[in-house]
Order: sequence, then C-alpha cells, then structure tokens
Amino acid sequence: MTYLATLYLVILPIVFGAALVEGLVLSRRRAERYDWKSWACSLADLTGRRLLAFIPYTLAAPWLDWVWQHRLFTQSLDDVGAVLLLFVGLEFFYYWYHRTSHTVRWFWASHCVHHSPNQLNLSAAYRLGWFGRFTGTSLFFTPLALLGFEPTTVLAALFLNLLYQFWLHADWIPRLGWLEYVLNTPSSHRVHHARNAEYLDANFGGVLIVFDRLFGTYVAERRDLPCDFGVIAPVVSSRNPLVLNFGPWIGLAKDLASATSPKEVWMYLFGPPGWRPDGRGLTTADLRREAGLAMH
Repeated sequence: MTYLATLYLVILPIVFGAALVEGLVLSRRRAERYDWKSWACSLADLTGRRLLAFIPYTLAAPWLDWVWQHRLFTQSLDDVGAVLLLFVGLEFFYYWYHRTSHTVRWFWASHCVHHSPNQLNLSAAYRLGWFGRFTGTSLFFTPLALLGFEPTTVLAALFLNLLYQFWLHADWIPRLGWLEYVLNTPSSHRVHHARNAEYLDANFGGVLIVFDRLFGTYVAERRDLPCDFGVIAPVVSSRNPLVLNFGPWIGLAKDLASATSPKEVWMYLFGPPGWRPDGRGLTTADLRREAGLAMH
C-alpha cells in the first residue's frame, strides 16, 4: 500500500466523523433543517469515486510520466527551498486549475458536482464528482513534474492541499481577521460556493488567497449579502449522485448534438458554462450583466 493510500485510510474516519458531528450539532441548534439526504449523497459520491479509482486510467497519467522522464531538474524534499517551491507552485497551478474548472464547460461538467449542495457544510468537502480524473485535471500540475517533483509527490501534495480545504466548508466559522489577507478561509470559501451574482467566479485559491488578490478574482464576504449556495440551474440540487455526475455530461452531449457549426461545438466544449449560441445563456457574464454588475 502506498503512503498516500495509507494516509487516506487514516484521514477518512476523521473526516467522516467531523462531518457527522457537525450535522448532529447543526440539526439540533438551527431552525433550518439539516439536509441529511445531501449528507448521504456526498458519502455516496465519495464511495463511487473510490470504486472508480480501481480503473487504472487517467487522461493525464501517460503525460505526467513522460514529463517526469524529461524533467529539467530533480528536486529533493530534504531541501527547504524545494519544499517551498512545491508548495507555492502547487498553489499557483491549483489556482489556474480551479479557475478553469469554473470558466470552461468541459471541466465544469465534473467540478459542478462539488458545488451542487444547497447547504454548505463539511460533508460537501468530499463531494468532488466521479469523472475529474478522466477529464485531464491533473494536466494542470505537470509543470511541477517538469521542475523535478515526482508525480506521486505532486499528487500527495495535492491531496494535502485538498485536505486543508475540508474545514473551509463550514458556514459557522466567522471571518478570521488578518488571516483573510493571506489564507483561504471559510469566509472566502463561502463566497466561492455562493451563486449570488455578486459572488460568482471568485476565490479560487487552495491554501492561499494571494493569487486571487493578485489576479483580481478575490471577493470578500459581505454582511449585507448572505451567501446563497448551490449551482445556478437547477436551483434545487438533486440528492441522487447518478443524476449529479451523469446529468452535466448528458446535457453537454445533447448540446453537442444540436450544434450547427464547428464554432458551436468548440464553445459548447470549452466556452463558459451556460453559453448559448443566441447569447441568452446563463454565463457568469450574462448573470452579472443582468444584475447591473461589472465583471471582477
């Protein structure tokens, strides 16, 4: 068993236990009913993803191996500088992977599963969808292999990055003062999961929020504008993991079948989610324009 698999088995009960305890506490303390069906859906999503892990294929695996074989350097994790490079580099490429997952439909078809819950809680953290490994998301991290980090090391670092993000999916943790300027916090991540037009496509960082501030995608949570969680359409998300995982791809296939030109095929695949040929879609730009807002 690999180190990563062992770590996964150790962490999993802690993650489940924390999400369960949170659900029990919130269901007793809040007037709003805790969505246990959504909690179960997240668990089913994770179970399905682990079963699919037995399929020995990812779109990026051959490319990652090729890049590693042609690396420019060989990094050692005994070197503090190399560890820092791995951390900052992973954050940088994670930012662009995450941003692309919201702005390119091909990647959003998988990533939207994570944004489907209408309540933001710890169980949403491990609802990550089934098909990300088949769409090429790992390709975003191949530059780290070129710089000399073994692919297994890169994937382990990515796992730890995602593990950090687990606690960000709590809607009861307040703003954290000066840490909001540097770290990705629950407040910043609530904005990221919100479907309010004012909050769309913001706060893509993993551990850090600095790249959002650098590239103009940081939006602070407002006290006068509570976050409304979920995806744009449908407003009420399904609690069926089959619907959540296959529905976006079925919709994409239908749109591709209706395309009348190579441009439409391209836009349906790689244009922004919600794009329509007649311009009457539900893209972020459309929604912000209808709300009288400028793009951030």
